[in-house]
Amino acid sequence: MRGATGAGLALVVALLTLAQPARAGDGMLVGFDDDQITWTENPGRVLGETHALGVDAMRVTLRWHPGRRNLVAHDHTVLRRAVAAHRQGVRVVLSVFGRATDAPATWRTRNTYCRFVRNAVRRYSEITDVVIWNEANTRAFWRPRVPDRAAAYEALLAQCWDLLHASVPGISVLTTTAGGHDPIGFVRRIGLAYAASGRTRPIFDTFGHNPYPLYPGEPPATLHDVYVGEGDYARLVAALDETFAGSGQPATPIWYLENGFQTTVGPGRRAGYAGRETQAQTLTPAAQAKQLAAALRLAYCQPRVAAFFNFLLVDEPTLPGWQSGLLWVDWRRKPAFAAYREAIDEVHRGGVACPPEEPAPAVRAAP
Repeated sequence: MRGATGAGLALVVALLTLAQPARAGDGMLVGFDDDQITWTENPGRVLGETHALGVDAMRVTLRWHPGRRNLVAHDHTVLRRAVAAHRQGVRVVLSVFGRATDAPATWRTRNTYCRFVRNAVRRYSEITDVVIWNEANTRAFWRPRVPDRAAAYEALLAQCWDLLHASVPGISVLTTTAGGHDPIGFVRRIGLAYAASGRTRPIFDTFGHNPYPLYPGEPPATLHDVYVGEGDYARLVAALDETFAGSGQPATPIWYLENGFQTTVGPGRRAGYAGRETQAQTLTPAAQAKQLAAALRLAYCQPRVAAFFNFLLVDEPTLPGWQSGLLWVDWRRKPAFAAYREAIDEVHRGGVACPPEEPAPAVRAAP
């Protein structure tokens, strides 16, 4: 476990946390990330489990390739299947990205990418939330062929924000960062690029972040030095507000776009999974349930956090992948399914018991 480096940092973080109101408020979105619905001609199985959970949203992905500005047949298939969830009352959040080395870093490639995104959400107007790329502070997903990766992402956000807001009413543009790879430093470098550009309009409407724990058993409220998990919420809010203070970029909601806790696959279920586990530590199903419920309740008590998504509905079938689903690969429910559903019910009825804190003027921004 990684803790704060000293008493001074711990005190600052504690004071910032106490400056927030005790309860996040109504309207928090709760969902999951999974492309299962886009892989099947019959979405009924996915939608059945979705409704049983009581989630508000699901996040799906659409792949982009350089040179592509128009949708092809496969894209339409993915998007038609995704909006089937919307017709059942589930909000669909769309992430659009490609290979790390294909990250658009010139005006022309950014324009092509942004037009592709625009064409997708304009054609499928049920989708009003779009995530620009994926975990842009990590080289695993964002590796533009320019020296300043943060400036390249700022330019992409700006170009897409302008195009999307000019042509898609009600659209919300989201950023995406991962807990590792110094997301706060990345945000500050985005801010420097924003200031240098002289821009007076926003570049995003919601700040998306993936606050995975450092390891599956780490308590969600753990504080870190550079890493930014759920427990580092106050440090993240302070960095965002300081970075864009006095600029055209207003304070925005924060969405936890991915979080998850990997389970151990016991001998009785091993036949359903391929490969060998690469995660050094995994959780028992009961421990996963406890961790996930605690993570959602903590997010609810953080005033600027307006959404929480668990990374996956169904386990990935290969062990080097992610076994953080609410369902085993055979679609049988894990204990986390019931625990998540119970926590979701608490969120929806405003029944989460948040620690008593000093009131502050800040309130949760609407999702």
